[in-house]
Amino acid sequence: MTTKAIQESMITNLSLASEGHLKIDWVEAHMPVLNKIRKQFEVEQPFKGLKVSICLHLEAKTAYLAKVVQAGGAEVTITGSNPLSTQDDVCAALVEDGITVFAKYNPEPDEFKALIIRALESKPDLIIDDGSDFASILHAERPDLAVNIRGGAEETTTGIIRLKALHKEGILKFPMVAVNDAYCKYLFDNRYGTGQSAWDGIIRTTNLVVSGKTVVVVGYGWVGKGVAMRAKGLGANVVVTEVDAIRAVEAHMDGFGVLPMIEAAKVGDFFITVTGNHSVIRGEHYDVIKDGAILSNAGHFDVEVNKPELAERAVSVRTVRRNIEEYKFEDGRKVYLIAEGRLVNLAAADGHPAEIMDTTFALQALSLKYVNEHYESIGRAVVNVPYELDEQVARYKLDGLGIHIDTLSESQKKYLDSWQ
Repeated sequence: MTTKAIQESMITNLSLASEGHLKIDWVEAHMPVLNKIRKQFEVEQPFKGLKVSICLHLEAKTAYLAKVVQAGGAEVTITGSNPLSTQDDVCAALVEDGITVFAKYNPEPDEFKALIIRALESKPDLIIDDGSDFASILHAERPDLAVNIRGGAEETTTGIIRLKALHKEGILKFPMVAVNDAYCKYLFDNRYGTGQSAWDGIIRTTNLVVSGKTVVVVGYGWVGKGVAMRAKGLGANVVVTEVDAIRAVEAHMDGFGVLPMIEAAKVGDFFITVTGNHSVIRGEHYDVIKDGAILSNAGHFDVEVNKPELAERAVSVRTVRRNIEEYKFEDGRKVYLIAEGRLVNLAAADGHPAEIMDTTFALQALSLKYVNEHYESIGRAVVNVPYELDEQVARYKLDGLGIHIDTLSESQKKYLDSWQ
């Protein structure tokens, strides 16, 4: 047990550690890719003598990523990227394992931000970020804490949008690897991970049947595709809303109904927002929304469902189940909001399956190593995960699954490289 981590950490209760260790042990047993990388890191020590700060949804799978980075020689500090996804027992277990933690379940907004800043006050050499929570603070409020940063890796679509905006304005202070844009991230994590875990949260929280209901999926990117696919598998009638014409055609060709939100609001039983934008369900939609509609969000921030406009129309608000608030309108209609409109798969469940996060967090670990080795040549830019690392993670995953694939012969390679 490391005294420094115990002395400096800000968590709820260290005595919860035993349950947290069990959770971490469980995911470790189901993350063969990270296990392989951990063994490599233990030998190579790519982060020896460096400080790494991590801002991610702080549950068991994230905790194991932190331990893998620590195994590579880093002094690791970690905080949560969402107040409702932090698990206090996991935090306690990490502290016992020598990782400094600044995170609690459901802190007040000011305290939540203060905990993120505390994680940056170690003045890290490398960062792993989610939604650019770290990057936003470092650029807007505390540039003094960025003095040592060589670079980092970003987890989400939302975060990459914000980083690219910083780069476009010419003010990005350090290189960042866009982990979300790697094939092994958006093809698997965004689609299969969110597709399953969003419904885990909704079903666990509501205890209602999905079959026969109308599900409105707001946005048809990779996350929306996964959510719609799983809704169809559960027997729902699926409607997609979109602003992108190409994606709308794709949703139609995939067999789903396509409607504008003002029409979808009238027929939907479940709504899941996955756009990365704000107010995609808002005032005019509440004016016509179906009685009993259940609203949830699987985007990074709790702005996709416009909560102020929902509250303005409500004559009463009450908690009817854990993580479900009922908003009653003057005409008697009721609308239910899950987990305050925060990420439903993490705020109301345990996030993506361990086998999915195995590949995503493997990309994070290898991308962190990559940016540490190449930060001078990359410069202050947002760069993609090198294809070689993406493919390496996929090959490790196949090995873990016991699956073997073919390889090209030399003549086949020559044929593909030739114009003749």
